[in-house]
Amino acid sequence: MTTTTQSVSWPLVLGLGAFALIRPVTRIVATQLAVDLPTLVPLALTVVITTVWVAVVGLGRTSSPVLTLLFSGLTYALLSLVVSGVVSPILDGELRGPLASPAAIIPFLALNAGWGLLAGFLALGVQRARDARGGAGPRTRPEEW
Repeated sequence: MTTTTQSVSWPLVLGLGAFALIRPVTRIVATQLAVDLPTLVPLALTVVITTVWVAVVGLGRTSSPVLTLLFSGLTYALLSLVVSGVVSPILDGELRGPLASPAAIIPFLALNAGWGLLAGFLALGVQRARDARGGAGPRTRPEEW
């Protein structure tokens, strides 16, 4: 019997989490080039990342879309903590971000887990809509989330 977490594609989780690093990398590059990013750029990047996550998982044959994207959000959070912990002392001369304020780590993880969870439910909806049109039938058991 396969458990739900065993049905999650861990390489996919890692890839999607790493893909989301375009947000902090864009900010880092803009800062180094002394370019002021318009306020909408981080929001637009979040929409693009979410759209890619939902499309990849929703249109793919991912057996646990909600868990896959929940873990992708957590993976992104952990990777961005590492990037921040390594890059901020080099570029700014001091530690910045959630690691500089440990009380912010749990809310940061929770926010990104929530982002992944929301994207996961959107991907599940895409899968159900696709399956309804394709005849494969919708996912109805919680272990398939």
